[in-house]
Amino acid sequence: MSENNTNFKKLFSEKKYSEIIHEIEKNKNQIKSAGLLNLLGASMLLRGDREKDDLYQANQNFKEAYLLEKNSKYGLDSLVNFINTSADIFSEGSDPNQHKLIKESQEYFKEAEKNFGFNEKLILAIIRIFKRQNDLKNTIYYLKKLINNNCLSPRVLSSYIYRNCFINDWSQKDFFINSKLFNKILTEYPKDGFLQIKKKNKDKINLAFMSSDIKNYHSITYFLKTLLQNYNKKKFKITVISNSKEKDETSKFFETLVDEYLEINSLKDKEALQKIRKKNFDIIIDLMGVTSTNRIVLFKNRMAPIQISWLGYCNTTGLNEMDYLFADVNTIKKNEESLYSEKIIYLSKIWNCHSGFELKRQKTPAPLLKNKFVTFGSFNNFNKLNENVLNVWSQILKEVKNSKLILKSSILMQTDIIKSIFKKNGVLQSVLFNEKKIFSEHLGLYNKVDIALDTFPYNGVTTSFESIWMGVPVLTMKGFNFNSRCGESINKNINLENLIAHDEKDYITKAVRLSNNQDLLIDIRDRVYSNALSSALFDTGSFVKEFFDNLEKIYNSN
Repeated sequence: MSENNTNFKKLFSEKKYSEIIHEIEKNKNQIKSAGLLNLLGASMLLRGDREKDDLYQANQNFKEAYLLEKNSKYGLDSLVNFINTSADIFSEGSDPNQHKLIKESQEYFKEAEKNFGFNEKLILAIIRIFKRQNDLKNTIYYLKKLINNNCLSPRVLSSYIYRNCFINDWSQKDFFINSKLFNKILTEYPKDGFLQIKKKNKDKINLAFMSSDIKNYHSITYFLKTLLQNYNKKKFKITVISNSKEKDETSKFFETLVDEYLEINSLKDKEALQKIRKKNFDIIIDLMGVTSTNRIVLFKNRMAPIQISWLGYCNTTGLNEMDYLFADVNTIKKNEESLYSEKIIYLSKIWNCHSGFELKRQKTPAPLLKNKFVTFGSFNNFNKLNENVLNVWSQILKEVKNSKLILKSSILMQTDIIKSIFKKNGVLQSVLFNEKKIFSEHLGLYNKVDIALDTFPYNGVTTSFESIWMGVPVLTMKGFNFNSRCGESINKNINLENLIAHDEKDYITKAVRLSNNQDLLIDIRDRVYSNALSSALFDTGSFVKEFFDNLEKIYNSN
């Protein structure tokens, strides 16, 4: 079989993927062409009746193609496809060889980097691997490399900005500068006219919340639900604009809470923009910022006269068209307002509030009374566990005799780097990795924790609310911007100022002192449990009123 006498190009353009697969596989043993093997793999991924094993088989075809012609264009294309499918397999977590694929991806990447030099597609592919591994250092390094080589796409720059939230290298000025650059490169579509509030003959404010995260077990839903279950239906008409790929039990539930549920995931930006503008919203609140599934380009092109950022991204978007940002008196200082492109709406106590969790609260004794040792815990996303955090926690484990640390994530595939740092620090034997997928089991795990350890500079939010709900105090650290002061705001609102560390040294000192003072720890736990529901963290009535009062005030002033 010869490439020249087979019209694969025509078949591919006609999307006849099954025919391509059939023709190539008939003579696969005789194939000595990276181009054909790459085509076979691509067709397996693209065919409509794709089977479960197609991803794995396509991955092997891409690998064979690369090894066959390492120095050719087809070989390079095949390697890009191999790395991307390896990242997909790693995400699914169902292949016992997934770690081998990750290792091979990195080895082949280094090889190709030497042979081909800088290649945008190759780097974008390997970044996906580093993200899956929770390798912040290499993720940021290669994103910066793309930027330095003028590969300045919104996708690259937003990821670069967002990933820097997880490490200690930037000041708020750095976030502001890069976010303003991000604002400049976003696509601007032709304007269909000037959007303005039409107040005549209107008895309700037309309000929308936009998110990609209205789905099962996502933290956004727990906080948004607080507003949607308690707002004044006589004053507001509310729509949820969902950018989520799938509908599940949570998204269906949210549909019952609002006047309209608008799905835009399948729509291109211009189509989504047109559809949303036709709804004549007065206010749209963005819950995504520059996170990975954002549709911030829609806000750049203005969908409503008033646009507000809240909840999903605790930093500036950099957009001139994002008019306001909800914060509180603890998270953004008055003298820092110039480093946020948005006008700050200050909530008097806390920027966020929770209506409570489904698991019934039950006061439990401190685990140390039974264990005879202190158990620390952090159930934050592993992306937040940077090297500084892990080194600080390692020092705490060393200084608190016989102590343990429970780490929990819904996905435990990202543990390699975390384990290597703990091992280097000599404390791996003191760290327990726990995977709990049922939410009640997740919350119940707090009953095994004496002290929760917050991450920095990217603080926990949902996990801190969970911890306090369950009566477990959270040790946090002062930050330098909204993103890094969430823990500070939470602790101030539960009267735990003594558990706000000034720096890493103070963080370690406070953890050790509290661990060594059993009576004090038990007293703090009792106070946390007793005071939680009366605190601003769970005072939904006051929060909802203040939140919507601010929206009404903004609406009336425009």
